[in-house]
Amino acid sequence: MRILIVEDSLVLQKMIKHLLKKEGYSDVHLLTSAEEADRLLRSDPDHPVDLILLDIFLEGVDGIAFCRTIKEDPHLRDIPVIMVTARSEPEVLKSAFEAGAMDFIRKPFETIEFLARVRSALLLKKEMDQRKLRESELLELKTHLEEANRRLEELSHQDGLTQIANRRRFDGYLESEWKRAKRTKSPLSLIMLDIDFFKLYNDAYGHVAGDECLKSVALLFKQCLKRPEDLAARYGGEEFAAVLPNTDRNGAMVVSQEIQTRLEEKKILHESSVIAPYLTVSIGAVTWVPESEKAPSQLVQMADQALYSAKKRGRNTIVEHTQL
Repeated sequence: MRILIVEDSLVLQKMIKHLLKKEGYSDVHLLTSAEEADRLLRSDPDHPVDLILLDIFLEGVDGIAFCRTIKEDPHLRDIPVIMVTARSEPEVLKSAFEAGAMDFIRKPFETIEFLARVRSALLLKKEMDQRKLRESELLELKTHLEEANRRLEELSHQDGLTQIANRRRFDGYLESEWKRAKRTKSPLSLIMLDIDFFKLYNDAYGHVAGDECLKSVALLFKQCLKRPEDLAARYGGEEFAAVLPNTDRNGAMVVSQEIQTRLEEKKILHESSVIAPYLTVSIGAVTWVPESEKAPSQLVQMADQALYSAKKRGRNTIVEHTQL
């Protein structure tokens, strides 16, 4: 335990140090002024002080003013301060306690009383340190739990294979963006995409290659969505969907065309396809300004109808719902 004795009487300094040493307190520092004590406290923050025995009447900054300075510093305020004084006037003691002192010892003091007050103050400091440590550990644990819960929440909204949003996330996001678009009377677009002849791809190259194909298409799909508010999701199987808030028909078509263009440039071999030697996709798109009598599920139905129409027209094409 580290103890500071701030006392301008050298005789009393040595007496107090002797008593503390006999009691087993070896880390004792003798100082004659508040200024010296302040420098020590601030120069060695890695070695905290456990108790300050502070004379009330010191040259320069008096003990009461210095105690107030200690208690106003968040890094020092938990250090117990025992005032040592020959004065016992109520107003002096009142000022000492108001400054933050936890106890006082009158000069000349009785050894038994002095050591009992020191032990009591050090025990309080130990308990405070243990409490702070527990609070710190609990705070750290709470932070870890919050991070784990946040990660679990993310994983619950993420498709395990493709690492983009899953169907659950898609449904919730579409619902919230539908409500937002209805409030702001802004257009909401939805794109649905299906990999052409994916079953034949799996049959020809195997399911491992099929999984890699899905991951490649998911990444390309996500990269074509430029804004943070655009959501790419795996809708199910080889089918993907994108929610595009505040996006008109032209915007939805630009995104759809970019998907097909970039996939064509990627040239993922698909020799079993009956329409091209490389992987292709069919896309259905719809744009709507939500109205009170409609629901998000109707937007999905319209995009799905457009996708079905794209497949009927020979696949590897884009169809807007308004073209039906």
